[in-house]
Amino acid sequence: MSSIVELTKDSFQEAITPDNTLIVDFWAPWCGPCRGFAPVFEKAAEQNPDVTFAKVNTDVEQELAGALGIRSIPTLMVFREQVLLFSQPGALSGGQLDELLEKIKAVDMEKVHQEIAAAQDGSDAGNDK
Repeated sequence: MSSIVELTKDSFQEAITPDNTLIVDFWAPWCGPCRGFAPVFEKAAEQNPDVTFAKVNTDVEQELAGALGIRSIPTLMVFREQVLLFSQPGALSGGQLDELLEKIKAVDMEKVHQEIAAAQDGSDAGNDK
């Protein structure tokens, strides 16, 4: 039994808020590659109980997909501690998805947050060139 959450525009922000890793599969029922990727996604969800796996049906959630710039499906997005670390269209193989999850889990989030803060601080400075 996999624990994949269906996300809507109302539940999406709440899902990325906790200090966790969230991987989102943007899909549609008519999309052949999406249907082909579904078992790979479900297997990864079973093997990674520490990660929240979620799906967004782009036919139903057109507003959310539009807001996130989803132009082709399937598209995977990975958030960790509210930071978008990965966004890529196209279905991944099981091996590619496992590798992606390993990389995401290995990211030094403290460093990422420092870089974001530095970029935000620096965005006001340096505009006087």
